[in-house]
Amino acid sequence: IASVLGQEASGALRPELILGRLDPRLKLAPCQRVEPYIPPGTRLWGRSRIGLRCLEGVVRWNVFLPVTVRAWGPAWVLRRPVAAGAVLTQEDADIAEIDWAEQHAAVLADTSRWVGQQAAYALPAGQALRQNMVRPVPAFGPGAQLRVASQGNGFRVTVVGEALTAGIEGQSVKVRLKGGRVVTGTVREDQTVEVRL
Repeated sequence: IASVLGQEASGALRPELILGRLDPRLKLAPCQRVEPYIPPGTRLWGRSRIGLRCLEGVVRWNVFLPVTVRAWGPAWVLRRPVAAGAVLTQEDADIAEIDWAEQHAAVLADTSRWVGQQAAYALPAGQALRQNMVRPVPAFGPGAQLRVASQGNGFRVTVVGEALTAGIEGQSVKVRLKGGRVVTGTVREDQTVEVRL
């Protein structure tokens, strides 16, 4: 389990394993050798399960034991509610110890991954910041006038276009050119969209 947790947070987390119980209504035949195993596709993170199978017994059986894997470590926790669309600052959160495995979304332990980002939805106070809670602030919105640049072997052309959707730096956006043609390009800085020929 420690190796699984180490992959999640570079070994900085304190693991805790809580074993559940088999259903008491189960009537399992006696077994001389029980083998534990991790079912294919199972991730030992949060609520999970471990397989137990009888290898030497009158009746061979296979059951699943519920387990909860917790991974305690420091994370940024909101000190006050944040409205959807608000830009996060370092003053919005404090460091606290949380269970990283409580949810599947990755914890944003590094401030560079959330400071200056937009809240994807309304975030309550006391919530640990996770990857699905923030998104980049758009460089421009639909209807913005943009420079659309293309270059080829020995030439560069720049024309004006209108954004059809919000644009986030480094991502694709659709732009309508003056003649009505719609092109897709990559958002660059200074409200420029780069289109490959």
